[in-house]
Amino acid sequence: MYNKEALIQELNFKAIRSSGSGGQHVNKVSSKVELSFSLNDSVVFDDIQKTRLEKKLQNRLTNDGVLILQCGESRSQHKNKELVIKRFLDMMENVLIVQKKRVPTKIPKSVIRKRIKSKRNQSLKKENRKKPDLD
Repeated sequence: MYNKEALIQELNFKAIRSSGSGGQHVNKVSSKVELSFSLNDSVVFDDIQKTRLEKKLQNRLTNDGVLILQCGESRSQHKNKELVIKRFLDMMENVLIVQKKRVPTKIPKSVIRKRIKSKRNQSLKKENRKKPDLD
């Protein structure tokens, strides 16, 4: 499929300050990690995989074809980096899965017979409600 180690080498990381409330520590520590991955510059994926990724991730890519993910869940920069890498690899795996084409099943004859029989019964029921023809 693809080489995960080579893919991780292509990632760019940037540590930024986490947003939200906190004490003095939050204002001076950059624990949030931002991952950026340039799809166009990647050598890990072939052209078919790149087009598939581009199509599936079109809402998440920038105009330059860069995917940006952020993680600020933990207070540790290293933990955030691990989490964002794991999230990125899971995303790539899910996007590259090719769905099997659904083959519609044939309707069994017994089901068709049952449907026609119920239609006939309904028709007879309505027919019997009419006034009798006394000619």
